[in-house]
Amino acid sequence: MDESGTTLGATGDQQALRRRAALISLIVGVLMFVMKTGGYFITNSAAILSDAMESVVHVIATGIAFYSIILSARPADSRHPYGYGKVEYFSAGLEGALIVIAAIAICYAAVQDIIIGNKPRALDIGIWVVAAAGAINLGLGFYLIGAGKRTKSLVLVADGKHVLTDSYTSIGVLIGIVLVHFTGFNLLDPLFAIAVALNIIVTGFGLISESVRGLMNTADQETLERSVAVMNAIRVPEMIDMHRLRCWRAGERRFIDFHLTLPSYLELRSVHEIQDAVHSAMREEFGDQVEVLLHLDPCRPECCCFCERPNCPIRHDHATARREFTLENAQGPPAYWSVGAGQGPARVDAATEKKGT
Repeated sequence: MDESGTTLGATGDQQALRRRAALISLIVGVLMFVMKTGGYFITNSAAILSDAMESVVHVIATGIAFYSIILSARPADSRHPYGYGKVEYFSAGLEGALIVIAAIAICYAAVQDIIIGNKPRALDIGIWVVAAAGAINLGLGFYLIGAGKRTKSLVLVADGKHVLTDSYTSIGVLIGIVLVHFTGFNLLDPLFAIAVALNIIVTGFGLISESVRGLMNTADQETLERSVAVMNAIRVPEMIDMHRLRCWRAGERRFIDFHLTLPSYLELRSVHEIQDAVHSAMREEFGDQVEVLLHLDPCRPECCCFCERPNCPIRHDHATARREFTLENAQGPPAYWSVGAGQGPARVDAATEKKGT
């Protein structure tokens, strides 16, 4: 990371772990598809077919995830100055869309079986196939989510959640074919397939929603709160006001920008030292995944009433209140606006937004 706080991206070990996890997911996905498809041809079960179709989505989505992990590892360049992290949101969104499409196809096939009628066969073999697939996917899903959290990869976490959904699907299918096998009530087979499809749809829309939030630069609440906590921890009297705080994420990377009001008479060297202290504290809090854009504002006479700087040579008024670094204040406009509006130094309402900075 450079002096401005620019992210250098994940470490080589993290990238290697991501690629290995994605490759394992792809290989297991192909094996699961072969296993479940074979189970369907043996049993002619709509529920097992629904499980096999979900595995098709897994293979396609994992291939996309593998590519996005390789692409997102590229450093920022002149064409992509903020890096390639957002490709992870495209991957998660596409995976969610494919899940929804698969679920609709499963429902269509199941409804056909209800209308036309379908009699599963050799369900004892199908039970073992589905049970084995569910157990393998359960272990794989937890592995991918763990690897995603360790390497801060949205793609791996999304893939892990999808694989867990696949394992839950297998469990549901297993219950269905066990009941059909022991009761002979064949209608349960397509009904369980539809139930599985509805559960898949919920997961798919969840991934799509997460993807949209990332692509729209939705404010990252966790980063906002932690950034304010960092500033409170390193605050010195020269830090008069913190405002216009914005935080968002692109994959593993965090972007933080805000304004910090300082005494107008400080020398450039002193200002630069404060700026370095802020960047260092943010790096210590967020590691090598943060980029900080800090805009430094000179104080105005209106700031005197909440400035705690001792022996100020240009003070116009006594300090009567402390401007707290809270999330509400940090996200709001400059504190001196509230003084100009006659509302007191500690509060700013929406009406002051019209004044401009």
